[in-house]
Amino acid sequence: MNSEEKRFMKIAIDLAKDNIKNNNGGPFGAIIVRNGEIIATGVNNVTKNNDPTAHAEITAIRNACKKLETFELNDCEIYSSCEPCPMCLGAIYWARFKKLYFAASKNDAASIGFDDAFIYNEFNKPYKERNIECIQIMRDEAVKAFEIWEKTEEKIQY
Repeated sequence: MNSEEKRFMKIAIDLAKDNIKNNNGGPFGAIIVRNGEIIATGVNNVTKNNDPTAHAEITAIRNACKKLETFELNDCEIYSSCEPCPMCLGAIYWARFKKLYFAASKNDAASIGFDDAFIYNEFNKPYKERNIECIQIMRDEAVKAFEIWEKTEEKIQY
């Protein structure tokens, strides 16, 4: 790890600490960097915004995409004060970051009550065995939207 990586991670960790002081949400912070410049930051605003998706990484991704006017961050790196949860990791992959740096582990987070293991376990269960009942209905009708999308020439691929 070089001094620039340490500097960026310290900023993400400081955001997490400040978020505790400001009582905006959980102890998590993230920054997005492109070519050595901080593009966006984010903190956990779940309780502040009453939004279960307002994790630090998601907030930072939204801020970066808005600033850069793009939905792909493939020339960026993300620094997170903690190993991303399944939702945030999915968003990081969808945004196509070139690198993810994290500090605390998911086990560290679990030790203070932020345990995502049950979500990871849900992914591999058949629909009928999941904790939230999953019922597939009207598949054929929904697939018609996919067929329209596939034939549309003006679409923006992602």
